[in-house]
Amino acid sequence: MTVLELGSDAIEPRPLEADQAQMLDAVMRQSLGVRSGERVLVVTDPPKRPLGELFARGALRATPNVQLLLMPEAPDHGSEPPARVAEAMAEADVCFLPTSKSLSHTHARRNASAAGARVASMPSITYEMAMRTLRVDYGDIARMSQALAALLTAADSVRLTAPGGTDLYLDLHGRRGFADTGVFTAPGAFGNLPAGEAFIAPLEGRAHGTLVFDAALPVDDPDDAVSVASMVVDVRDGLARSVTGPGAQDLQAVFDRLGDDARNIAELGIGTNPATRISGNVLECEKVVGTAHVALGNSLHIGGATDVPFHSDGVINRPTILAGGISLIEDGRLAV
Repeated sequence: MTVLELGSDAIEPRPLEADQAQMLDAVMRQSLGVRSGERVLVVTDPPKRPLGELFARGALRATPNVQLLLMPEAPDHGSEPPARVAEAMAEADVCFLPTSKSLSHTHARRNASAAGARVASMPSITYEMAMRTLRVDYGDIARMSQALAALLTAADSVRLTAPGGTDLYLDLHGRRGFADTGVFTAPGAFGNLPAGEAFIAPLEGRAHGTLVFDAALPVDDPDDAVSVASMVVDVRDGLARSVTGPGAQDLQAVFDRLGDDARNIAELGIGTNPATRISGNVLECEKVVGTAHVALGNSLHIGGATDVPFHSDGVINRPTILAGGISLIEDGRLAV
């Protein structure tokens, strides 16, 4: 499949329902600050095309300069998009990325941000999730996310534990924490929708312990398997050395295909969005207040040093996080 390009005149102008218009206007105005005359690009793929078209129609309420690109579904979260998509992203003022696999941790997204584009990445988003989570006031979410990011920046190390069996040490020395606030109105701003997390890239080669993903898996969940059994990851010298449980074979196939860099412990994140819920969908689960998530693979685009075309998060229920002697979460409750 080649990339299909649709200009403003080719985007189907179906009327919006009142709640759809409310959600889209909140995204366009509050989250991205789209202004009349700006160039808006929506990138989507066949499974997410209806949502891509919905966001394109929403963008047309703010500016007449809207382009929709339909690309093939990517093989992995973090896989680079086709060259035409990367080129269009770097030329846009605003990019919406409702895709099946994440474009967040790609050179295409990073280059678009460097060129000044404001980017909202929405991998695996569903219509129900968009309608439920994108009509929130991001003020409180931003304040909590920024406070947690500052504490992560100040900490030299973190210990992450949870009742499910997680017990992981992470070295954060010299690394900076970031906040995904849901407000991407400054040139080059980037984040997820739904938003709401603080995150950091741990130091490579230093993580060790056990990860138990019991809220959402870092691979497509086979038949909601995470509700029955958890994925267990043994971590040594900063790498996921062995994986057992649901989805283990799929994750091992990624490691075999992409090498040890895909095993890298790439990110620690803390959810801060009260409008989200444990749903099995990583994009949403990782934003739930009081959850923690750990990603494997690429960390280059969030302050780390590992560059591989793969980045995928797993989510942990009821974590406790100690950062530099300060408790950030206690048994799933924010402590700051």
